Amino acid sequence: MAHPAQLGFQNAASPIMEELLHFHDHALMIVFLISASVLYIITLMLSTKLTHTNTMDAQEVEMVWTILPAIILILIALPSLQILYLMDEVNNPHLTIKAIGHQWYWSYEYTDYENLMFDSYMTPTHDLTPGNFRLLEVDHRVVIPMESPIRILVSAEDVLHSWAVPALGIKTDAVPGRLNQTTLITSYPGLFYGQCSEICGSNHSFMPIVIESTPLKHFEAWSKLMISS
Repeated sequence: MAHPAQLGFQNAASPIMEELLHFHDHALMIVFLISASVLYIITLMLSTKLTHTNTMDAQEVEMVWTILPAIILILIALPSLQILYLMDEVNNPHLTIKAIGHQWYWSYEYTDYENLMFDSYMTPTHDLTPGNFRLLEVDHRVVIPMESPIRILVSAEDVLHSWAVPALGIKTDAVPGRLNQTTLITSYPGLFYGQCSEICGSNHSFMPIVIESTPLKHFEAWSKLMISS
């Protein structure tokens, strides 16, 4: 969960988010090294008397500034491609959930269960209880079993939306007439908050997403209660 004055990412709640945090640190270290090298060269040039200013040919330098950037790009691209592959991989999902974006709410359908579907609206400020988060609470949460692969099919009914939960490392565009797919696995039980991340109209800011990760037996009890109600 994000908190005031936070500078970094939210705590990783999924294996994908853990990989994204590692990649962020990896890429940031490369950026720091490049920035320090450039600063050192600039300082050296400003503080040292220049010699050989008439040199027109420097093949060694040209080779270095051609090969070195290529190596740096490879070091950044390889882990990035690995994470992209992991994010697109879907292996035997425990269940499938359809998330449909509307102006301005989300609707969900658990396709493995009969008649398990609901709309999820933001809870108005005057209905909040102590401990609730303003603009983030909903009337119906998306309940999933923890440590189980969940396939999310994302689409929209009217305009472009985006289904995003930062703590899980997920952001999938919701496009009318098209199904996009993503997979999530929660590492521990808890509540994970997100919002629509594509400007979709005047109430774009009022489309929160709440994922409730629970043990499997609690999820089964919840699903039976929802179907019977």
